[in-house]
Amino acid sequence: MSNSLSERRQMVRAAMKAPYLSREEEHELAVRWRDNRDEKALERLSISHMRLVIAVASRFRNFGLPLGDLIQEGHVGLLEAAARFEPEREVRFSTYATWWIRASIQDYILRNWSIVRGGTSSSQKALFFNLRRLRAKLNGSRQTMSDSELHQKIADAIGVKQSDVALMNARLSGPDTSLNQPMLDNDGASADRQDFLVSDAPLPDEIVTDTIDTERRRRWLFSALGVLSERELKIVRERRLSEDGATLESLGEKLGISKERVRQIESRAMEKLKAALLKSQPDRMAYSG
Repeated sequence: MSNSLSERRQMVRAAMKAPYLSREEEHELAVRWRDNRDEKALERLSISHMRLVIAVASRFRNFGLPLGDLIQEGHVGLLEAAARFEPEREVRFSTYATWWIRASIQDYILRNWSIVRGGTSSSQKALFFNLRRLRAKLNGSRQTMSDSELHQKIADAIGVKQSDVALMNARLSGPDTSLNQPMLDNDGASADRQDFLVSDAPLPDEIVTDTIDTERRRRWLFSALGVLSERELKIVRERRLSEDGATLESLGEKLGISKERVRQIESRAMEKLKAALLKSQPDRMAYSG
C-alpha cells in the first residue's frame, strides 16, 4: 500500500513538473507518433498531458474507488486519444483527449463500482453520473417535492424514464450485499444470506426429469397415432391435440357427417390409441393408470 502511494505521489509530481506544449510542438509530436510510431514522441505527448488525466480523475473521487486506479484508467484513455487524434484538424490535443480520458474513467467506474452491473447505454451513463448532482440541486431548492416528483424532474432533465431514475436512486442509496454474507438463523446457527432466499421454481433435477418424461411420452403418442385411419387421425388431432379443440359440430360439417358420428369415431380412435400404448409400454401404462 505504501509503495503504491509513493508511486502515485511520484507520478503526480512528475506530471506537475512536465512542461506545457505549444500548439506547434503538440502538432509535431502527434504527427511523429501517427506517421512513424515514434515512441519518444508518444511518451512526451503523454507526460505533458498527465496533469489533465489527474484533474479529470479527481472529479470522480466520490465514487469510492482508488484515485490511483482512476488515474491509470484515465491514462489508458489518453493513449487511446493519441492513437485516434488527427493533427490536421484545428483542435488542440487536450480538448480531444479530455473526452477519451473521461469516457475511460467512467467505463471503469461502471465496471467496478458495484458487484451488480448497471446499464451501459449513453442514457444510463448520464443518469449514473448526474443523478447525485441533480438530486442535490433539486433538494437544495426551496420547493418541496415528493420522491415521485423529484424522480420525474430528474428524468425530464436527463431524458430517461422515471422508473429508471427510481431504480438507479435505489442502487446508489443502498450498499451491495453478498449472498454469501454470514447470518444467524432463528436457532442461532450460522448460515449464508442465500439460505434464507426461498424459490418456488422447480429444482434443476425436476426440470430435467419432466423434460425427459415429456419427450418420451410424445414419442410414444406419435408412434401410437400410426394405428389410426386418416379420418380418425384428423378427428383426434383437431379435438385432442390442437390448442383450441374443435367442436363435434364443426368437425361434422367439415367431414360431412353428424356430430354424433364424429363422437363415435373419436371414441373408437381413443380406444385404439389406448390399446396401442398398452402394447408398446405395458408396464408404464399400468403404473400411470
